[in-house]
Amino acid sequence: MTRTHSISPFLQPKRPNGLLRHVVLALAITAGGLIPPVSLKAQVAGQGQGAKADSAAAAAAKAPKAKAWYENIRIRGYGQIRYNRLLENNPQLQCEQCDRSWGENGGFFIRRARIILQGYVHPQVFIYLQPDYASSAGTTGHVAQLRDWYVDVGLDKANEFRMRIGQSKVPFSFENMQSSQNRIPLDRADGTNSANANERDLGVFFMWAPRVARERFAHLVNDNLKGSGDYGVITVGAYNGQTANRAEANDNQHVVARVTYPFLVRGQIIEPSVAAYTGMYRITPDQRTSGVKGRADWDYRDERVLATLAIAPQPLGILAEYNVGRGPEYNPARDSIETQSLHGGFVTVTWQHKARTQVFSPFVRYQVYDGGKKHERDARSYDVNDVEFGVEWQPHANFELVAAWYQGDRRFEDKTRPINEQAGRLMRLQAQFNF
Repeated sequence: MTRTHSISPFLQPKRPNGLLRHVVLALAITAGGLIPPVSLKAQVAGQGQGAKADSAAAAAAKAPKAKAWYENIRIRGYGQIRYNRLLENNPQLQCEQCDRSWGENGGFFIRRARIILQGYVHPQVFIYLQPDYASSAGTTGHVAQLRDWYVDVGLDKANEFRMRIGQSKVPFSFENMQSSQNRIPLDRADGTNSANANERDLGVFFMWAPRVARERFAHLVNDNLKGSGDYGVITVGAYNGQTANRAEANDNQHVVARVTYPFLVRGQIIEPSVAAYTGMYRITPDQRTSGVKGRADWDYRDERVLATLAIAPQPLGILAEYNVGRGPEYNPARDSIETQSLHGGFVTVTWQHKARTQVFSPFVRYQVYDGGKKHERDARSYDVNDVEFGVEWQPHANFELVAAWYQGDRRFEDKTRPINEQAGRLMRLQAQFNF
């Protein structure tokens, strides 16, 4: 039922009776002779002010309402499911940094389960949050773990100068910065990925990139040209150095610097870059076997320099990286962890063919690495010589399949497994969905 509201009869104005109307009229005529009329100019001015007020009110009513910060947040993500046991000839073949479904007792495996929240909550403040629901904790799988949680603070209105604060990818290695959603080979190369487990750490990074470079970085990702994302043209920063989701273990932070530029040459984007980092890495008790020898404080010099050449697949693409340096590595001859030299890299060649909405991307990659992996037990010593080739098929933007043939020869050593020689081959399959 509709409720109506009426004015109390005691508050309503009463209409004047006949005599009162005559008195009011007489007073009005008398006042007209005593009070000068308002000038025409004043009347026009008053009308003008009223018109302006009406116009301003109409404009305010038509103006779009400013968005609340949460209305600028974008939600996206992707997932990956793998099977690695086809045509394998050595069930003992392992790759800890690849995925744990390789070899004996392996089966279908969720490699990625990512949901990403990102957006500008202010024209100069960008936030990025990415958990992964496919991590492992001991024997328990599919555990949620933080991957990225950072804020970009623009130092100018164009956001060409900005500070990145929080846990994010360390700006070292194009392939490390490249999202698994965009990368064609199913896993990152040992030589460069051994610099930072999960590619990330907690720190502060200063980045500068002019508008034209930022537009090209975005073009490479948005147009499926296998870009690395926007990590600046010149980047310097400091981070803990113990890798992602691990507390700082000493009083020394790593420092990193990178210089890159996406040149446009006859319609092709060519991006050369150089990068370097240095710091002290501590081998914590949970990372070493009881009885293994090492430095008294377990702190080891950890430093590298790297060169990269990235050519976007239009249609031929090349990504080549090589780094040299030194870091902790297990020495089986002395049963100790020591600072030793390391070197390694890879080259990936890709061809991208587009047929209407479908994209076919055959590829081949060759990689080598000789050195330690600081984030694995006893800073395992590795000698890697691998080749893989395959094809990525995208029938549309929301789904893709990858089939890859792997042929490898791996040796790794730690205190519990001296001289572990592994050679073998297998066919790998991955289904990925994007949203």
